Amino acid sequence: MNIHLISLGCDKNLVDSEKMLAALFKSGFEYSELPEEADIIIVNSCAFIGDAKEESINTILEMASYKETGRCKGLIVTGCLAERYRDEVLSEIPEVDAVVGTNSFQSIGQIALRLCKGETAFDKQIEEFRDLSDICFKEQSAFGRTVTTGGWYAYLKIAEGCNKRCTYCIIPYLRGPQRSVPMEDLLSEARELAEKGVRELILVAQETTVYGTDLYGEKKLPELLRRLSDIEGIRWIRLLYCYPEEITDELIETIKELPKVCNYLDIPIQHASDRILSRMARKTCEREIRERIESLRRAMPDIALRTTMITGFPGETDEDFEILYSFVDDMEFDRLGVFTYSREEGTKAASFSDQIPEEIKEKRRDELMLLQQQIAFEKAESRVGECFEVLIEGRLTEDAFLEDAPERELFGEGGEKLYIGRTYMDAPSVDGYVFVKTKGRELMSGDFINVRITGAKDYDLVGEPA
Repeated sequence: MNIHLISLGCDKNLVDSEKMLAALFKSGFEYSELPEEADIIIVNSCAFIGDAKEESINTILEMASYKETGRCKGLIVTGCLAERYRDEVLSEIPEVDAVVGTNSFQSIGQIALRLCKGETAFDKQIEEFRDLSDICFKEQSAFGRTVTTGGWYAYLKIAEGCNKRCTYCIIPYLRGPQRSVPMEDLLSEARELAEKGVRELILVAQETTVYGTDLYGEKKLPELLRRLSDIEGIRWIRLLYCYPEEITDELIETIKELPKVCNYLDIPIQHASDRILSRMARKTCEREIRERIESLRRAMPDIALRTTMITGFPGETDEDFEILYSFVDDMEFDRLGVFTYSREEGTKAASFSDQIPEEIKEKRRDELMLLQQQIAFEKAESRVGECFEVLIEGRLTEDAFLEDAPERELFGEGGEKLYIGRTYMDAPSVDGYVFVKTKGRELMSGDFINVRITGAKDYDLVGEPA
């Protein structure tokens, strides 16, 4: 029996997919790279914003075609789209055999087996759908994980759900309230990942900085970082999704003091206008954000900061956007992503009457991204001559690039080998890379080597072993 799984959306969703794969393998399934050769196809969907929903629906429809052209006996939809629109998915896409909510994916092996046997006389919404506040991490971890990120890094989801209730965000309705994973369970999972060769742990949650408040009555992220740092084999620990108002002095000192914790933070800020931040129900203001960033940079001058912004939130005026633009110009973030506001049904902001036309949202996004591009390119150029520790992730060949791709120029006259890697400033998939050129020297994926930066190509760096 073969399965094919497609994981859409965020890295937190990817962790769920990896746990589902482990459960499926323990149920006797083997993985097929080709959907047309799979008996069971699973789409772990995303429904965070409109574009994500569209991608999920299109992927489900594409996979449904393999019931006619392939050997597919069962099509299962899991994840956020299944949680939010399970009735609509089943009624509008009859090829879907089962939908499994965000809290029930540990049942995936049993469901897939029933479909392989031709069993259809069960509720397609799955009897195991449960209240979003009811989750058993022991059940989720019973089968372990099948790491799909290449082996050298892995995401460690330290909590599920969120209590923030930002007016634009649908996540609390899809994932429920904040529930932290017990620390001992996380440490056990991290040790198992390290034993499998993982060198970098990337801590994720909807809001990592409040880890432990629901279980222990206080923020426990600093303690978790200290205990994770004791695990042999782990070289880097990276923090994503730290809301600025929750970043404490203790957390800053912990990051500074622990060599394994990267001087890197992803801080979702979303806006800088106090008026818009208030309408978003964010628990901070521009002055406090600036002070927190100043504290981080004062403690760690080399810290790399990543953030995201939203343009076109309901009621955003030209003056509000100018405040945001000036803020980004002043702060000079190392990495920054910009999204146009997505009007999500069921959220408070969707009911606001002063919605912004799409063309204005996009125009403001493009202006902000152009500004950030200039900042990022200048920062990349400023790295030339510096040395960084780089995690090697693979070797590249000229065949990997199109004939007119600028990266082909990196191969020079021949005889050089080209590898790709990341510094502590670069999270996988969302940040830049380092192209490492060697003459005769062989590097292995998973190696950490010192690299001298010799050039910059847009967001990426070029270097050679130091």
